[in-house]
Amino acid sequence: MALTSAVLQKIDTWLNGNYDTATKDEIRQLQSQNQEDFLSDAFYRDLEFGTGGLRGVMGAGSNRMNRYTLGMATQGLCNYLLQQFAGQEIKVAVAHDSRNNSKEFARIAADIFSANGITVYLFEALRPTPELSFTIRELGCQSGCVVTASHNPKEYNGFKVYWNDGAQVVAPHDKNIIREVEAIHSVDEVKFQADESKVHLIGADIDAKYLAKVKELSINPAAIQRQHDLKIVYTPIHGTGITLVPQALAQLGFTNVHIVEQQATPDGNFPTVLSPNPEEKVAMQMALDQAKELDADIILATDPDADRVGMAVKNTAGEWVLVNGNQTAALLTYYLLSARKQAGKMTDKDFIVYTIVTSEVLGDIANSYGVKSYQTLTGFKYIAGLIRELEGKETYIGGGEESYGFMIGDFVRDKDAISACAMVAEMAAVAKDNGRTLYEEMTQMYATYGLYRENLISLTKKGQRGAEEIQEMMRDLRANPPATIAGSEVVELRDYQTGQIRDLRTGQEKPTGLEASNVLQFITADGSKISARPSGTEPKIKFYFSMKAPLSAAADFEKVEQQLNERITAIIEDLQLK
Repeated sequence: MALTSAVLQKIDTWLNGNYDTATKDEIRQLQSQNQEDFLSDAFYRDLEFGTGGLRGVMGAGSNRMNRYTLGMATQGLCNYLLQQFAGQEIKVAVAHDSRNNSKEFARIAADIFSANGITVYLFEALRPTPELSFTIRELGCQSGCVVTASHNPKEYNGFKVYWNDGAQVVAPHDKNIIREVEAIHSVDEVKFQADESKVHLIGADIDAKYLAKVKELSINPAAIQRQHDLKIVYTPIHGTGITLVPQALAQLGFTNVHIVEQQATPDGNFPTVLSPNPEEKVAMQMALDQAKELDADIILATDPDADRVGMAVKNTAGEWVLVNGNQTAALLTYYLLSARKQAGKMTDKDFIVYTIVTSEVLGDIANSYGVKSYQTLTGFKYIAGLIRELEGKETYIGGGEESYGFMIGDFVRDKDAISACAMVAEMAAVAKDNGRTLYEEMTQMYATYGLYRENLISLTKKGQRGAEEIQEMMRDLRANPPATIAGSEVVELRDYQTGQIRDLRTGQEKPTGLEASNVLQFITADGSKISARPSGTEPKIKFYFSMKAPLSAAADFEKVEQQLNERITAIIEDLQLK
């Protein structure tokens, strides 16, 4: 494709501006190789500073993650912090994961904060994202950031921004920060020269305080004591979980933890996996192989920045099965509420939270225990916002989302795979103490509440044309919503962008009660829920499917699950998603 005049002008600015030689050489090499598509994608826009921060492919260009796009974003954040907290000492915490360039990017951000007169607490080495959230609250920081691209492929990196409550930024700060970032028009406005006196390295002391909080979450230490030799296989998938998960498990009393050594070393190339995502079986294969060899009780896994938890358990036939994000969130909610009730810890102020695309079984579980449940938009910043809103009035117990995130207690304000790993291990120990496996606990849970089955289809649409296609798909779904899906009438349309829920049979409308978000949900007469949502951080549009069927006996779990899977397949074919 021919390069537009706007792209050519931007390339010229980078080649003649205040950019380092290596960056200019990379651009010239692409020019000499006639990589016009690549150059167009790298320069057709500025890498968007979204409501959560930056995320993109690493490399030279205005639409790439590099020291300059990161620098401009950090300078914009500094400018906003200096306005918001004028006249007081401003403190920020900075962390990074195991990705290529993460350490360097974290140092660049720290340097820019310090150059703007801001006190920086910089982790001396890689650390999990949830620990960064904890640190902001622990050290009384006004903001913080972590360099990570979560479970994205190795080409990506990112920059997530947090506010003074330890949660990712929300309104009005998110939009205000974006405005300040967009006001930076040149790298010459970025203060790259560090004030070393403002940068303080942190590490072991914070680890100890955070781990002490994780230990306090334990509800049944006696069961762990009796089942301390529960055989656990754990993989950090080359990420930051290795720094804290083994310590958290040991601190709770588990003595038989086996780490997948081939995946234990932090490595941004993620050499043993295609994608470092515990949602995918291929990323879990080494752990599955080791668990079979050891005849383990449970497998635990964390993604590179250790905010997502994956797990696998043995079914009644002794075969290893992966537990998906909805099932994990449901099991954790089920355990937290039942164990708290048994321990006499439940109060009438307790509440749990789950997102609009997460399994409705979480609400059913809460309701059966007389515990309030709330739903939020997708993202833990909304869960954290609800905790902030209800602070001092109600007590947050736990909350989760389908994408393998869960948060227990409120000392962290983001999804936390460290505490989730600890609680899943405790849950498995309690089940074993009662003569059951975690798989049996799960099937019994669904026999009690009905079997919910969820699935997710992600369509990747890369580049400028891909972004346009995603918007066209959402426009078309709004303009021409399906009348039936897989033979069942669509009876309700929830449009979170307009904030309206419409009953298609009566025409009556009511508000969603949530802030605007580009999400559509179709509810069918048979109780199915189909959601369409463009990703806020990746070039993807996601379709979520949720079905429910009665489960008269736990022994029928796999048969009924298969029937629901077939219904979901029929819906995907009917909607022609490809």
